[in-house]
Amino acid sequence: MNLSLDHLVINSHFAVEKTADIFRGLGFTLTPRGVHSLGSLNYLIMFPGHYLELVGLPTQGDKIRRELLESPPGIDGLVFASPDAAHTARHLSQAEFSLQPVQSFSREVVSKDARGVARFTTVRLAAGEFPAGRVYFCQHHTPEWVWRPEWLSHQNGVSAIDELTLVADEPEQQKQHFRRLGDTDERFRLTIMHRDESARRCGGLIQPPAGRDSLFAAIRMRGGDGERIARDAAAMGMPVRREGERLQVALPDLMTLLEFLP
Repeated sequence: MNLSLDHLVINSHFAVEKTADIFRGLGFTLTPRGVHSLGSLNYLIMFPGHYLELVGLPTQGDKIRRELLESPPGIDGLVFASPDAAHTARHLSQAEFSLQPVQSFSREVVSKDARGVARFTTVRLAAGEFPAGRVYFCQHHTPEWVWRPEWLSHQNGVSAIDELTLVADEPEQQKQHFRRLGDTDERFRLTIMHRDESARRCGGLIQPPAGRDSLFAAIRMRGGDGERIARDAAAMGMPVRREGERLQVALPDLMTLLEFLP
C-alpha cells in the first residue's frame, strides 16, 4: 500500500488552548477552534495536502473522548490518507491487521463569513497494534471545508511537514511492522530510531520516559524562518538547539520535539 500523510496529531488532553497559544507564538496560522461530534476539540495547522492537528478535550460537559484521555499527551496520531475508507478497511483486514470499527464523524467549520461541515470516515488500527500511538486512515468527504486558502500560509514561513520520528527500544522490530502497512510516498518520511540515537540527535532536549518502549517523538517541518522561530521560542521560555541548518524546539510538557529545516 502506498501511504500518503493526511495529518499528525498532538494530544494535549485538557490543555489544548495552551498548546494552541504556543503554536501561534511560533508564527503558525491556526484554524478557528473546532468541536467534533465525538466530543473533542481541535485546531489545525494547514499545509497543502496535509496538516497538523492540535487536539484536546473540553473542560466542561459530560462527553469525553476516552481514546484521547487514555493516550499520553504528545504526538499520538499518525494518520494516512484514504480515498475510500471501506476499501482501506478491507485491505487492512486481509493483511491481518486488527481494526476498530470504521467510524464517521463531523465538525462545524467557520471560515470568514462562510459556515460548513467537515465530514470524515476513519479506519483505525486496534489499540496497541502500533504501541507508539494511534495509527489510522482518514477519508475526507468535504475537503473544501478543511483546506481553505486563508489557512495555508504561515508568518514563520513553514510550508510542509516532511518527517515523523519514532523512538523505540527495538527499532528494527517496529520498522518491520510498519513495512507490513506499506511504504510512504516521497513527500513524507517515517524515521524509526533507538532512543540512544534520538538522544544524540536532539542533544538531550527531549528524554523519552522510562516505561515506554515506543513513542512518536519529533516532527520535522520545512521552509521555516529559523531565526524568527528560535527568537519566538526563546521568548516563550522553550528549549532551543541549533545544529547546522537544523533548528530544534522542545515542548517538554508534551514530550515533543519540533525540528525546522530551510
